[in-house]
Amino acid sequence: MIVRLQITVRYVETDAMGVVHHSAYVPWLEAARVEWLNRMGVPYTEVERQGLAFAVVELGLTYRHPARFGDQVEVETWLEEVSSRALRYRYRVWKEANLLAEGFTRHLCQEASGKAQRIPTDLLNRLKAHSQ
Repeated sequence: MIVRLQITVRYVETDAMGVVHHSAYVPWLEAARVEWLNRMGVPYTEVERQGLAFAVVELGLTYRHPARFGDQVEVETWLEEVSSRALRYRYRVWKEANLLAEGFTRHLCQEASGKAQRIPTDLLNRLKAHSQ
């Protein structure tokens, strides 16, 4: 399942050169990931109600072209890998037909104390059913 989330670049996300600062992409990826879970039928709030979190343990981004204030961009995301304790999402950020950035995040399932935790079987099966 691939989800595409539309985002309008805000002025606060730009730097002195007038382009989107590299750090602004990280919240966009998070928003797309949360939307992916929503569309899968598992709001992140449901994960948290189970006393779990998917902590980001690795992130990689390659920037190809700049975005600017007011641009309409689209963040495309999908779940690439699922294991008993971890998830790996992939992302592409587009402005029309131009690929602006691409990358990934890896997440470890943790309980409230921060200890690694197996993903509950029912949730794991739902995630696997929607992974690429």
